[in-house]
Amino acid sequence: MDSGLITLFLPIALAIVMAGMGLELTLKDFARVTKHPKAVIIALFCQLVLLVGIAFLICKILALPPLLAVGLMLLAASPGGSTANLFSYLYKGDIALNISLTALNALVAALFLPFIVNFAILHFMNEGQHVGLQFSKILQVFLIILVPVAIGMLVRHFAPHLAEKLNRPVRIFAIVFLLIIIAGAIFNERHNLVEYLGQIGFATALFCAISLAVGYFVPRFFGISSYQARACAFEIGIHNSTLAMTIALTIMASTTIAMPAAVYSIFMYIFATIFGILITRFGPPVTEKS
Repeated sequence: MDSGLITLFLPIALAIVMAGMGLELTLKDFARVTKHPKAVIIALFCQLVLLVGIAFLICKILALPPLLAVGLMLLAASPGGSTANLFSYLYKGDIALNISLTALNALVAALFLPFIVNFAILHFMNEGQHVGLQFSKILQVFLIILVPVAIGMLVRHFAPHLAEKLNRPVRIFAIVFLLIIIAGAIFNERHNLVEYLGQIGFATALFCAISLAVGYFVPRFFGISSYQARACAFEIGIHNSTLAMTIALTIMASTTIAMPAAVYSIFMYIFATIFGILITRFGPPVTEKS
């Protein structure tokens, strides 16, 4: 992928995608968190502690190469993707909870993602490999997540009709953008693709399946309704791989680090669909108070 395209186009395109997320959020979505504190706390614990720990164990047990291990940790630290709302809608989850988690995730990811990635770099990278996430780059991560989301929310607040008109085109753009950067990352690493798939394919598939299972069954274990647990599962299982790949390609300047997120993107929609069908067919009947 051309370096000029990476440094100029990807951050701008990601800003549009994150602004699109903001178009769907209001301050009420943040306030709504207080109505479901238990579900929110459990979901965030699953995402920030359990999944990051599981990703670390997968890296160690499967002995992933350093750059791919950092890439999987970057993916694990990334917030839920906006399409989680769509899967909640399709498979009878609490969409309002999804939106609340998405809103909170954007804030939490901006704060914690750089530290998790820096830990992964320090732990997995050899001394001769220099892929850093220094303070200036941490600031970039913070800005690339929060500023566009805030702009989208301002548009939603002051021009709701414009926000409604922009919502569909931005969603389409987000899908196209995701496909482009997956294609670009794969093309750039085409000579190593078979090797990477062998090294990271099983790891990402395993991580995807575990993410969905943890997102559903851990909340259920703690008494969260199936209605809300489905929302948690999709929020946790559908990571913002677009954000992970853009950070890898621009801020960290590594297509290899982007590969786990690229491969995960292929698995997550397939696995989320299968998971949704399974819990709809075999899970408990769902009402808003189930």
